[in-house]
Amino acid sequence: MDIRELRYFAAVFAERNLTAAARRCFISQPSISAAITNLEAELGTILFVRHKKGVAPTASAEQFHAIARRIIDEADAAKNLFRKAPSRLALTLGLMRTLDRARIVGLLKPLTGNPDIALRLVGADERADARIISRSMLKSREHFVPLWTERYVAALPPSHPLTLKDKLRPADFDGVAMVDRCHCEQNELFRRHASPRKPAAIAESEDWAMALVAAGVGIAIVPEGIARAHPDIAVRDIDVRVQREVGLAYDAGQAVSDLLKNFIAGLQKQTPRSKSRRPSLPN
Repeated sequence: MDIRELRYFAAVFAERNLTAAARRCFISQPSISAAITNLEAELGTILFVRHKKGVAPTASAEQFHAIARRIIDEADAAKNLFRKAPSRLALTLGLMRTLDRARIVGLLKPLTGNPDIALRLVGADERADARIISRSMLKSREHFVPLWTERYVAALPPSHPLTLKDKLRPADFDGVAMVDRCHCEQNELFRRHASPRKPAAIAESEDWAMALVAAGVGIAIVPEGIARAHPDIAVRDIDVRVQREVGLAYDAGQAVSDLLKNFIAGLQKQTPRSKSRRPSLPN
């Protein structure tokens, strides 16, 4: 019994198919079959039963798998014991909570897809090299690289009477059950145009807010990108132009790493603007 046979056994156990296990281990199927036969002879038990679609592990295989897996993991740990981890460029980004996930995933892809970059994501109020935030959250020492502007819309339960209207006015929300959101940077702005109200619920996250809307608890005022990502709710425009500008902010008084400079340059390519509006890269 050697470590290779244990690896082949683990592959067959996971794939339930000799051919798939051979592809996984980058060897031929006869080599996999021979390794399993050798193990069965040495252990004195049958590990797999063949059938038309592959193989099924026996009770002996179920029992042996935990031991084999532990040996494999310990062997891998031993090999890595004295290996130095390759140096990686580190970047910490702060993200405000009310961001369109699909858009952010796209923007971060150049970082997440690079094995030489160690990306760490934290909250917008935590220490970070840069933050993706609304302009209203900008601090006095921060430089702001605009990324996109989006409107706020009303997210409604599909059966709500206000869905009969194409566009809503602030007065339409008087006396209507509302779902407010914690950490929502537009609450005060919207309240300037609507009567004071007591919310039916306060959600801790965007997912909770949308779930409460879909359940019929009330209406939420949310960024358009978030609302459009939930097909189980209705979306209506508001005739008061409430919007926010989202961008990347960083401390203008501190040196900017080459990694952050390159990231900013990539963001500007993804979100093209006129030359007159595009900010210069940091020195």
